[in-house]
Parts: sequence; C-alpha cells; structure tokens
Amino acid sequence: MQGTTISKTAPSKTTFMFANFNYDDYDVAMYIKRVNVEIPNIYNLKQRRADTERVRMNSVHTFHIPVMGTGFTIDSPLKVARFGISSVVSLVDDELIEQMCEYHSNLQGLEYSHIAKKDEDHRARRITKYLNLLNKLVSKQVEALKQEAFTPESDITAYFEMLPDNTLKSSYEAMLSCDDGDEKERMQNELRTHIIPGTIDVNIMTKLDRDNYSRGELLPPEQSDAMAALRGYANSDVSSSIIMSAGLNMRLYTYIGSFDDFFADANGKLKKKVVIKVSDYRSALTQGKFLAKRGVWVSEYRIESGLNCGGHAFATKGLLLAPILEEFKQQKENLSGMVIQAYNKSLEKKDRPQITDPFAIKLTVQGGIGTHDEDTMIRDYFEFDGTGWGTPFLLCPEVTNVDDEHIAKLQQATSDDVYLSDASPLGIHFWNLKTSASEQQRKQRIADGKPGSACPKGFLVSNTEFTKNPICHASHAFQKKKLLKLKGPDEATDIKLEKLLEYTVAKSCICHDLAGAATVKLNIDPSATTVVCCGPNISNFTKIVTLKEMASHIYGRISIMSNNDRPNMFIREISLYIDFLKSEIDKTAVGLSEQTPKYFEEFQANLLKGIEYYQTLANDQIKKGKQTFIEDLNRLKETILQMPIVSCAVTGG
Repeated sequence: MQGTTISKTAPSKTTFMFANFNYDDYDVAMYIKRVNVEIPNIYNLKQRRADTERVRMNSVHTFHIPVMGTGFTIDSPLKVARFGISSVVSLVDDELIEQMCEYHSNLQGLEYSHIAKKDEDHRARRITKYLNLLNKLVSKQVEALKQEAFTPESDITAYFEMLPDNTLKSSYEAMLSCDDGDEKERMQNELRTHIIPGTIDVNIMTKLDRDNYSRGELLPPEQSDAMAALRGYANSDVSSSIIMSAGLNMRLYTYIGSFDDFFADANGKLKKKVVIKVSDYRSALTQGKFLAKRGVWVSEYRIESGLNCGGHAFATKGLLLAPILEEFKQQKENLSGMVIQAYNKSLEKKDRPQITDPFAIKLTVQGGIGTHDEDTMIRDYFEFDGTGWGTPFLLCPEVTNVDDEHIAKLQQATSDDVYLSDASPLGIHFWNLKTSASEQQRKQRIADGKPGSACPKGFLVSNTEFTKNPICHASHAFQKKKLLKLKGPDEATDIKLEKLLEYTVAKSCICHDLAGAATVKLNIDPSATTVVCCGPNISNFTKIVTLKEMASHIYGRISIMSNNDRPNMFIREISLYIDFLKSEIDKTAVGLSEQTPKYFEEFQANLLKGIEYYQTLANDQIKKGKQTFIEDLNRLKETILQMPIVSCAVTGG
C-alpha cells in the first residue's frame, strides 16, 4: 500500500499538496475532492477514509482519552500529546490544578507564583495559568521530538510506530525500507513536517456550578464554579476543545459567547471549539440549537453509553447505544443544516462574519469499548469519526495517575468489585471500586459512629435542608442531621427507613478523594484516600501496559485483554440496563422512588426494541462470536419479558 506523502511512486504535486495541508476542518471537503481527482489510484478506499478521518479529527489517531475523575488525567497531555494523542483535563478542582501547577513548575525548574483562594478571580486565574503551563511544556516536547533521530528508543520513532494504518504510517514504513542515505534523510525530514501534537482538551461538568460567596454575600454569576472554569479556559493560550458534560446549563452556555476564541477568526478558523457530551440525538440537537442561537458552533458531539462507562452514569430510559448511533448515522448530514440558520442569524446580530459552508461536525463514541473489532465497527459501520478509550488506561501508568496500591486493586478487580453506587453527593449514579481507600474510610467512619467527611473542598455542595447556605450530602454536618431526622417518629416502614439510612451514608467525598489519584502518587498529599471511578470494563483487563501496547491493542496489532469470555460491549450494556431496571423496580416497591408504570413500560419497550435492532445488526455485521451474540440476545430478551414490571410499579405507586 503506497503513501501519498513521500512514497517514491507518488507524484510530486501530491507530496506538495499534502505537505502544505493545514488539517483544518474547513478544508476537509476540498481535501477529499483533491484526493479523489488527482490521485484516485494511489491508495484504496479504506486508507482514504482513514486519512479523511485524520484530517477531520485534526489528529493522527482515531481515539482520544476522555476525562477520568479529576486526578487520573489531570496531567495526561504531558504524557501523550507529543505522540499525537488528545486527552481531557478536568476543570472541577482548581485546588488540585494549583497543586499540579506547582509540582510541574518545580519539576521543570520554572518559576512558580502561588494564587491563593483569597486572591481575586483565583479559580479562573489558576486554570489559565495551569493550561498555559501545559501548553508551553507540550510545545517544548514536540519541538524536541521533531529534532530527534529515528532510533529505536526515541520518541519520534514511537510517534510513528503507534500510528494506525494510514498514509502517514505507510510513508514512515517506506522510509524504513529505504536504503539510500540522502533519500532516506529527505523522507525523514518530510515526516517531521507532518507531526501533529494531540490537543489539551478540558472538561466542565455543567451540573457542578456552585454559586460562591464572599463574607456572606453572594458573588455575581460569573464567579460560579462552572463560569469561572470556562473563563479560565477561554483566557488561556491553548487551541483545543472544551467538553461540556451532564446536560444543558443555560447561563454557562450563554457565557461562552462572551469570548472571541470561540468564534472564527479572519481565516475562518476556530481557536477553541465546543464539544457536547450527549446520550442521544435529541439531546444533541437541543443543545446544538441552543448554542447556535448564541453564535456558538458545536464542533463535536461525543456520545457516551448511559451506563457502560466510568464515573457518573446518566442512564437513559432503556435506550441502547447502537440504536442511538444508528440515528446519528442517519441524521449526520442533517445535523449541521438544522443549526446553521440560527448560527448565522446570531453571528449577524453580533456583527460577526457569517459562514456559507458549515464547519465540519465530528461524531465520537465512548463507553465500554474494549476490542479492536468493536472500535472498528463504530468507525466503519456507524461511520463515526473516532472513539474514546478510558477505563483500560487506568492500567497504563505512562498515561494516568494511579498509585501502586490502587493499580494492584484494579488488576484484581472482578465484576463484583465495581458497582453502580450512590456515592456521588450529586444524587447521580456513580461507578465505584469497592476496594478503594475512599470506600474503606467511608465504612470505617460509619463503624465509628461518625459518618460523613469534613468536606475540605466543597465543590459538590447543594443541600439547604438544614442550613441557609448549601452543604454537601457527603459531609458529616449533613449526614448527622439527616440521620437524626430519619430516626424520628415520622418514618413509615422499617424497610424504607433502612434503605434511606443506607442511602444517606453511601455518599463519599469524591471531589477530594478523586484528586487522591494524583496527589498520592506524586506525594503531594500522601494521606489522601483515593476513590476509583473505573467503569465495569476494568474486570476484563489485568495487565499493566505501556502506552505503545495500549495503542497496539486499540489498532488490533496485539490484544492485552485478559478475559477471553468477555461479552460484546453492546451485550454488556443490555445486562447493565436490566440490572438498573431491577434496582429501580425494587426502589419503587418500597416507596424510595416515584417512577410511574408508564416509565417502566417505556423502559421495557425501549430495551426490547433495542434487542430487535441488535438481532438485525448481528445478521449483517457481527462476524466474530456471532452465534454467542445471538444467544445472549435471546437470553436477555427472555429476562426482560419475565420481569413483573407493571405490577411492581403499581405496588410502589
């Protein structure tokens, strides 16, 4: 397979075209046209698609590393960006961000100036400073990498060795096979010009938008946690994407339009892009239109499984991942058309140039992906532009922050050790490792008669049941008052009381303990009790691996999976939804949930409809393990049909 970049058989005009191509979204269509017209026979359709995807993603890789907790990926760009891999930094915890800024400044011998909590606009300024530091260090890494020799152990060799099959990889392989000294040097220099770093992306969980006070007075909305985090990112010098997750936040989304970097410059380029994490097409369209009416373009929709993921889980009403992807596939061409009119009208009101052709919209998927075959199906059959791989990277110390104790626990974790917990003070289901230090400490506090934590950071405060100002559900202050109230004379049934007590003390101090992943490993806060929010997929991986091994697993060159009997990701998701439905039925039966019969009927119907879709998909697309896939579908369908959904719902009502 011949490359278009430096292959000896490629025409010189093609080499010139590719070498000067700037990889911007706006140019994708013209690039495809040039490829199809000028060099139709140089490489096959599959490789052309891979190269088109690389241009669309502004990346040499087809996968990204999503945000994981607050500490796990807080400095991952320093570990992977120089290899062309994009990763996501959480902006929740500005105290952790300040600690990491100090740590890496000292590590690199750079001047560090502390920003204290009492300083004006401290949260935004901390975030800006840290992102600028990451950007500076990554740029330095990339420039050093470009100057390296192509030796077996060099970073520049690792950069090209980790690439997926595309023309850039073919060009690298052609260089390796070239014996001519001058020609080989020319090829190496040409390869250097195509090195693209991964982006330093950031994440804001939109529900974490605490209002802040100073001397008892409520500060302006711009000083809320999410708004300040957005401002910190907007004022930084990075060119990347901000991922909004957990739903539409009107004031936050409106605030995006206050910053120039989210609007196209004179050359039609977006320095900073908006990415929305969604669970279905309707959510994507709703949020995309909302932002378009404010002059903000959504460059990517990142679809995540409602349950087969890590961290907070936003379950749908039984809507399964593949049917959701199918809808995106069918509506992909219409998505930008549905928002472009509102977008241009808003730009006109803002006296900004309108666009005649919509910017490209990327579609990516994450949640439970574990094999190359699954990754390939998502990109080839569903025609998505890329995938997110999270949980397996927790066993890759080169990429994520996990201390030795918890790496060992992750290696030993079974499916029973990872559960959908009530640990999050937000009241949202949260994937949790039972054996983590955080869980052990939570249980010990309960045993000592002192449930709850000291709430040292307060990012998740939301409850005003007992106080004027919000406090956290995981705090000792809240749990003490709540337990006293629950044990009073007004409680209905013993079963309900037992469940309510259990639910109250299930909450963990996750905003502090999630930082422990980094602060313990780096000896910043050795006494921190780490919480691990891995997804259920972790039980299929037990090996500590290198970044190169992870990339090779994703691209199908090797397999690092330890569980050969692991079910297909789509089958696993159905099982998770069945378990979730059973849990909701049980809660309703004892009066802990107010779900209606209509909710359960819709949930069941969506699951059965999804299984019907998978039966068709199996016949057309599933090749490896097809018979097992079909048998699993039939078994799960029978389980759903036998669930006494309506009667249980009525009992609870």
